[in-house]
Amino acid sequence: MNPHHPLIARLVDEFGYPLLNAGNLEAFCDAPGDAVLFCGGDPVQYPECLDVAVVLPEILRAFPGRFRTAVAASDLEPAVQARFGFSRWPTLVFLRDGAYVGTISGIQDWSVYLARINELLATPACRPLSIGVAVSSASATCH
Repeated sequence: MNPHHPLIARLVDEFGYPLLNAGNLEAFCDAPGDAVLFCGGDPVQYPECLDVAVVLPEILRAFPGRFRTAVAASDLEPAVQARFGFSRWPTLVFLRDGAYVGTISGIQDWSVYLARINELLATPACRPLSIGVAVSSASATCH
């Protein structure tokens, strides 16, 4: 992701979402409460990144005060992707009290965002999916 693109910079500069790097990722992820981490990818390669960057503040307005929000720096995104197991860009990673809850990837219809976020808010935290490795569990999953 290019943090210098005006639509990405707007998330940090205008809305005050922190730009996460290796030094502050853990503190953000481990903080209490519900959180959303924006992983946009390269806007040239993944143009939907810019659509999600525009929609994200609107999503948060629909859930006032519910989420802490941050933007993953481009050099951090591969590590975030490996940690949370998503395979599509852009992705919103949802966390609760330091634990993984789920993701929403790509641009979606407004009704899909609202329904999926409400579903995630009612979902217990769980283990993230892994990339390319089948994972099974006797317990319920949150995906």
